[in-house]
Amino acid sequence: MNLPNQLTVARLILTFVFVGVLSVDELPHAGTIALAVFSIAAYTDLLDGQIARARNLITNFGKLMDPLADKVLMCAGFVMLGDLGFFPAWIVVLILAREFLVTGLRLVASAEGIVLAAENLGKYKTTFQIIAVIYFLLVLAAKEPSLAWLSPILGWRGLGPDVLGQLLIWVALILTLVSGLNYVWKNRKLLADC
Repeated sequence: MNLPNQLTVARLILTFVFVGVLSVDELPHAGTIALAVFSIAAYTDLLDGQIARARNLITNFGKLMDPLADKVLMCAGFVMLGDLGFFPAWIVVLILAREFLVTGLRLVASAEGIVLAAENLGKYKTTFQIIAVIYFLLVLAAKEPSLAWLSPILGWRGLGPDVLGQLLIWVALILTLVSGLNYVWKNRKLLADC
C-alpha cells in the first residue's frame, strides 16, 4: 500500500478515535483531544492528495477510498457535534443524505467499472465542512479551563452556536447540497442506465 493510501486508512482510524473521545462521558480535555485528532485526520486528506499527485501514486483504491474516508470523517464530525447540540438534527440528516447519495452513486459507477474521482465543488464542500467542524470543536475546547481564553475570540456564549457558527454551518450545508446536486446532474446518464 502506497503512502497516500496509508494516510487515507489512517484518516479512517483517526475518525474512530475521534468518535471514541467524544463518546466517553467526562473524559478530561475531551474537546481538546477531539480537536487535535480531527485536525490531524483532516490534514491527512490534504496530504494524501498532494503526495499522490506529486509522486504519481494515484490508484483506483485512492480514488474510491479517499472520498469515502472524507465522508466518514465529516459524517462523524457532524453527528457528534449535532449530538452535543451545536446545530439541529435536520442539518445533520441533510448532510448525511448527500454523503450517502454520492457514495451510492460511486458504488453504482464502480460496479460498472467506472471510477468517479472527486470534483472541485466537492473538494470546496469538504474544505468548508472541515472549517465548520473545527470551529465548533474550538468552541467545545474553549469550555476547558486551559483554553478558556479562546471564548472571547470565538464569540462563544454557552454551548450554543453564535453568529459565526451559524454562518459556517449554513455555508457548509449549502455547499454540501449544491455539490451533491451537481454530482447527480453530471452523472445522470449513469443513474438513468440503472
